[in-house]
Order: sequence, then C-alpha cells, then structure tokens
Amino acid sequence: MPSPHDPYVRVRGAREHNLRGVDVDIPRDVLAVFTGVSGSGKSSLAFGTIYAEAQRRYFESVAPYARRLIHQVGAPKVGEITGLPPAVSLQQRRSAPTSRSSVGTVTNLSNSLRMLYSRAGDYPPGAERLDSDSFSPNTAAGACPQCHGLGQVHRTTEELLVPDPGLSIREGAIAAWPGAWQGKNLRDILDALGHDVDRPWRELPAEQREWILFTDEQPVVTVHPVRDADRIQRPYQGTYMSARRYVMKTFADSKSPTLRTKAERFLAAAPCPACGGSRLRPEALAVTFGGRTIADVAALPLTELAGLLEGGSSEAARVLTEDLKSRIGPVVELGLGYLSLDRATPTLSAGELQRLRLATQLRSGLFGVVYVLDEPSAGLHPADTEALLTVLARLKAAGNTVFVVEHHLDVMRGADWLVDVGPQAGEHGGKVLHSGPVAELAAVTESATARFLFDGSPAAARQVRAPRGQLKVGPVSRHNLRGVTAEFPLGVFTAVTGVSGSGKSTLIGEITEELAGVGRLVSVDQKPIGRTPRSNLATYTGLFDVVRKVFAATDEARVRRYGVGRFSFNVAGGPSSGGGRCETCQGEGFVSVELLFLPSTYAPCPDCGGARYNPETLQVAYRGRNIAQVLDLTVEGAAEFFADTPAVARSLGALLDVGLGYLRLGQPATELSGGEAQRIKLASELQRAGRGHTLYLLDEPTTGLHPADVEVLMRQLHGLVDAGHTVVVVEHDMSVVAGADWVIDLGPGGGDAGGRIVAAGPPAGVARTVGSATAPYLARVMP
Repeated sequence: MPSPHDPYVRVRGAREHNLRGVDVDIPRDVLAVFTGVSGSGKSSLAFGTIYAEAQRRYFESVAPYARRLIHQVGAPKVGEITGLPPAVSLQQRRSAPTSRSSVGTVTNLSNSLRMLYSRAGDYPPGAERLDSDSFSPNTAAGACPQCHGLGQVHRTTEELLVPDPGLSIREGAIAAWPGAWQGKNLRDILDALGHDVDRPWRELPAEQREWILFTDEQPVVTVHPVRDADRIQRPYQGTYMSARRYVMKTFADSKSPTLRTKAERFLAAAPCPACGGSRLRPEALAVTFGGRTIADVAALPLTELAGLLEGGSSEAARVLTEDLKSRIGPVVELGLGYLSLDRATPTLSAGELQRLRLATQLRSGLFGVVYVLDEPSAGLHPADTEALLTVLARLKAAGNTVFVVEHHLDVMRGADWLVDVGPQAGEHGGKVLHSGPVAELAAVTESATARFLFDGSPAAARQVRAPRGQLKVGPVSRHNLRGVTAEFPLGVFTAVTGVSGSGKSTLIGEITEELAGVGRLVSVDQKPIGRTPRSNLATYTGLFDVVRKVFAATDEARVRRYGVGRFSFNVAGGPSSGGGRCETCQGEGFVSVELLFLPSTYAPCPDCGGARYNPETLQVAYRGRNIAQVLDLTVEGAAEFFADTPAVARSLGALLDVGLGYLRLGQPATELSGGEAQRIKLASELQRAGRGHTLYLLDEPTTGLHPADVEVLMRQLHGLVDAGHTVVVVEHDMSVVAGADWVIDLGPGGGDAGGRIVAAGPPAGVARTVGSATAPYLARVMP
C-alpha cells in the first residue's frame, strides 16, 4: 500500500480508447513528456485518464447542485489512480475566436488596465468617475455609439458601386444592384423618374449620379413596364432604393452568406469618424494615465507598455501598475512582447495563442498541481521552443508537476521523465513501452521514438529539383507585411519559415486561384472534418457510399428489396421509411443516460448494442460480415477485406499512404485530432484520379505528428511534386525544411520586428544566411 507521501502518480488498469489495461508510475514534481506515434494512446493516457480522473475527483468535492452548472467529463475507464494532485489542462482549442476577442481579453490584461483608468486615471475637471466597464468597447457603457465598439464603419464610393462608367444604367453600370427582376425593377423606376438609363454613366450630370447612388429618399412611382410579346405586364407602384442603401441593408440584414459576401465587395472599411478607430465613447477617451488615453496604451507593444507603467501618486495606481507589470512579464518572457493589447485574436497564429494561455497560467502562481499540456510546441519556431522550455522549467520550479504530450525532440530531450506509448497506432498501440529517464529509452528496441531521439546521423543529401516557372505574389501590405513581394517556384517543394508572428500565414494567404500560374489550388488545413459523431472517416472520404452500394448489390439485399439508403445510419428506420438504422438510438449506437447531479454517461444502445442498425438490416452480410462489422474494421483490415473492390481499395490505399491504417472506418470525426483530420483531407485529395497541375498549400502539416509519421507524410508530399504538382508548406520542423527544394524565410523577428523576406533560396543557402533566426537551426540538420 503506497504511503500518503508516495512521490509517484500510479495508474492501474487504464482502458480508455485503445489503452490495454495500462499500469504506469510517473514521479511528481518533474517535467514528464508523453511520446509515441500519432494514435498510439498517449493523449488517452495523459488527458483521457490522468486529467479526467483529477477533474472528476475535484467535482466530487463540489456541491451536487453546483455540479449541474459545470461541464463535466465522465469517469475514465481505469482501475485506480493514487498520488494524483489537482490538475490544470491546457489543450489546443481549435475554436474560432471572434473579432471582439483580443490579446488583452485572452490574458485578462484588459481588465487590469480598465481598472487602472477607472480608479487612478486623470479625469477632466468636473467629470464624474467612470466604472471599469465604461472603458471596454465590448459593453454598452463603453462602446462608441456610431460603430458599436468595432472601431470601423463600412462606407461605399462611386468607384466601388460603378466599376465601369462607360456602361449605361440599362447595361448594368451600377454593379452593386441585384440581378434578375429586382435589378430590372430599379432601372425601370429610374426611367419612370425621368433619368436617362441608356446614356453612358460618365455622361450623366454629377448631381444626378450622386442622387442615384447615395440618396436616402425612397420615392414611390408608377412603373409602366415594357411589354413582352407573350406576357401582359400591368403597371405597378415601385419604391426606389439607392445603390448605397441597398448594399448597406443587404450587408447588415441579409441571412444569405452569398448576398452578404457580394455586398461586402462594394464596401470599404474606414476608421469610425466618431471615435477615430479607438472603439470607445468620448467620456472614456477624455480620461488619461501618464498623458495617454486607454486606446493609445492598448496599441503599444507590451514591451513598451511595461516601461510606461510607473505608478502614479496614489496607492491604487501603485497596486494596479504592479499587477499589470507582473501579468505582462510572462507574456514578454515567452517571446510575445511585440503584441499589443488591442491585437485581435483571429490575427494570431495557433502558437501565439497557446503561449498567451500559458503565460496566464504562469502568472496564476498555483502550487502543487499537475499541468497537463497538449503539444505546447505546436506552431513554434525552434527559437521559440527554447523560451517554452524555460517556462515549463519555471512551472516545475514553482512546485508543480508538468505532464506534456509532445512530438518535438528538443522538448523530449529537456524532460526529466519520458513515457513512451506504442509500439504503433490504434489497435497496434496502447502499451507503455518505457516509463523512466530519457536516456534509458535508447535500450527499448520496439520504440519508434528512440530511433529519432538518439540517431545523430545527418539526413541523406537530396538533389534539389529545378523549377519550371515562377508564381509572383504581392506586393502584400497586410498585418505586419509592408509591400512584400515573394516568388514561389512552380513544380517544386517550397517551405515557408520564420519565427511565430513573422508573417508566414499572412503571405501564403495571398495565394489564390486568380494568380497567373496557380491552376487548381488545394488548401489542406487542420479544421475538423465534422462536428458530430455522425460524420466519420468513411462518410467524409466518400468510401461509405461505395460500401453501401456493395451491400445493396448482395443477393440477400435484392431479395428483400433493400436499396442503398437502407444501409445508412442517417436515414430513419421503420416499416414504411425504407431506412435501416436503429430508431432507439437513431443510428448513434449509444444512448445518453441522464444522472441529474452526476455527469451524463453514454451507454451502448440497449436494442442494437452499439451496432447502429436494426436487426433486419444486420441480417444482410457481405463475405460473412454485416454493415456494422465492416464499419468496425480498421483501414488496414478493410484494405484486405475489400482488396478486389477497386473503388474502395483506392480510397483505403490513400489513407494507408498517409499513415492512417489504425483508424476505424466508423470512427467519429469528434475523436480525431487536427493532424488526423488534415491527413484525411490529404488522402481524399490523393485518391482522386490524376488532374492537371495543382498547387497544394499546407499550413504546418507536421503539427501533432510523431517524426515517424512525418516521414510517411513527406513521402506523399514529395510524390505529388514528382507527379508534376507544386507543394507549398508553412513549416517549423527543420528536417522537413532541409528536404525542401526552396525556402522562403520571413523575419527576422515577430510582429513589427518581422514581415520581411530575410532569405530565399535552396535550404543549403538559407542555412548560411546571417541575421536569419532559422539559419542556425536549419544548419544543424543539413546533410
């Protein structure tokens, strides 16, 4: 029996997902890294078991009534865990932040700054004190009434509304107007009002043009439409609406994304004239601290802001400025001092956002907890990873335990303890191969991690391909890019590098199908392939359509007159519907059991036992397996089962080629990681028959991938280039960059210190560039 002072977290009998009754002991007060190939079960152990159990125990101490108000995870499948302190999780949330979310709101720095202005600001004589809400553009008390706290207003001009002034109104000079009958109606009304609709626009008098485009009047006139020979058209009362009014109304009120997008083309965003883009009411902007308004201060880089915060005369000012400085410190330490508080969250990279959350935790000063982090190095340049390791060491030095799920070799080398899960993925994984000091992993022969961690031999030299043309992008002036022009060679593999915030994603975001030389453009991102358990690997790739046809073509299905729809778990079942799903669980395979004060738990459906289909549908078999048993096969198993069905075999072959053989065909989209989702999208693209030249654009494709999986993925991407296509990747993995044909390095720093092309050329040349943050790290892995 472990003593109360047992220094280990001891897990016994963990069975979450693919874990096979895992027993493991991990010391507390260390930096422990969980490794293993993608899908091996390391996240199931760190998050699904250890963190989930810590959270469950915490909820046990909360009053049952209060528990209903908190989102709870169910109890993990584990025998027992001893020696487990409270846990804090920092997962990679892939949610889309709104335009009102900013660096200040993510770090809670905005709250402290608003409090400083409210309590210790210099008010104009006679002005009454404002509470902190009055300094927020996201509240009714603080938002500028004209732009509603957004800082911008949308305006339109004659040039936008009438792109070709050589056309007449009847020929469609006013491009912003709707098409079809509504557009004809507006032209007929102008005709009835006495305007010349057949004269070129530029020849109309200026005051007429101004009225037609911008008037707020809405006169009603009788319209006598021109009669078509086959239709009788009666006069009607028509109401005029100017082009500006139509565009503004559509942009503000339309429920159709297509119409809103069209209206947006005729609008230009400009700083709000009332608040000058500061987003705040005049009363808030009249208050200063150190001679600056809160909007001025929020626009400063954090490094500069920290220097300005010397306490005012009052005790309140001293306390609040000290608080702000202590919050800014960790953000600057993590290399994000170039950000300003008003920088909108959607413009940040995933790496920047993850580090902002980490800085907030660092400031919290918790002691004696387990931090469970999900790939904190994701999206980080090697130079930023060094700063990350310093921060993780500080969390540990403060008396905490740090558990990190990670693929980055430098983070593994910096660990005190390594838990390697494997040996492979899915049902070929789920075992702990090693739990101990890093150096001892070298003796574990079946570990895929050991080969990369301890093999110091450089990669084999590769012949750089010659391009067959250039794609010119720019000049780009967006975010921190200032008139940047880049040339991407066609027919080769290009890597775009640079520290976080240097402008990489902004630059490749400018590559569109409209550019000369692109041809077909395929952008492969890490967004989920579906948001519900009904979406899965088989449905997304189109594989399930073919499988259902195979079942519908069996003799048994023909005798019963079962069509393809019978084998879908999304079509309602029942005597008259022709659908084959189980109606008790509506094709989900499980039912939710509501336990009131405890978290809802999911149990296999009592009628179908998790098979998703009704008994009649399951009686139809193909080669001895029913449809539910086929969905339960892994990609690997299904490839053998369907070896002689070409349409299925091609899809499965593409999934095997990107290293996803361990996934089950029916695995819900909600269980897939971002890296798995990205590779499924790539496989869907690879399975398509050969097309003309395609430009593949991938933003950090190796995020969330073990080095062994990176090798598999790179084989595929280089195969695309060998087949005549162009591949452009944004990448921080130096082994991938070393294998590229061309490198475009941005920097030298992030934010205002970046946004320039520091080097462009073959990897060997970039590795020798003085002043590049990437060069020294690239030089280490060059053959």
